[in-house]
Amino acid sequence: MTFISTRIITTDINRLVDFYQEITGFPAVRYNEDFAEFRTPVAVLAIGSTRTLQLFGGESVAMPSTNRSVILEFLVDDVDAHYGRLAEYLGKALVQGPTTMPWGNRSLLFRDPDGNLVNFFTPVTPEAAARAR
Repeated sequence: MTFISTRIITTDINRLVDFYQEITGFPAVRYNEDFAEFRTPVAVLAIGSTRTLQLFGGESVAMPSTNRSVILEFLVDDVDAHYGRLAEYLGKALVQGPTTMPWGNRSLLFRDPDGNLVNFFTPVTPEAAARAR
């Protein structure tokens, strides 16, 4: 089995796609007005509108803007540089500026427009760097 993708369901696909293009620098591949993907070298972040829920059994399958348990994590080469680039853009969405965690990652935590937590991190210890390979 290979874990390949995470999908966010949203009521405002354009707003979320624009946000992830801004923070990642990756271009979105928009397949239609209801579905887009960000293809990274390791995995895919997919974004679907609530209209796509009809294909999975109806709107009760997922509820946008209600996640309070999942953090989307992106390995970056220099978390402090990303913070410098994004601080003004993130504004009140910033949860925690760059902080070194006890497990050896330097982490930047913020929320996307739907309230999902996003973590940019850079390993700063040899042990954390080995885990990130």
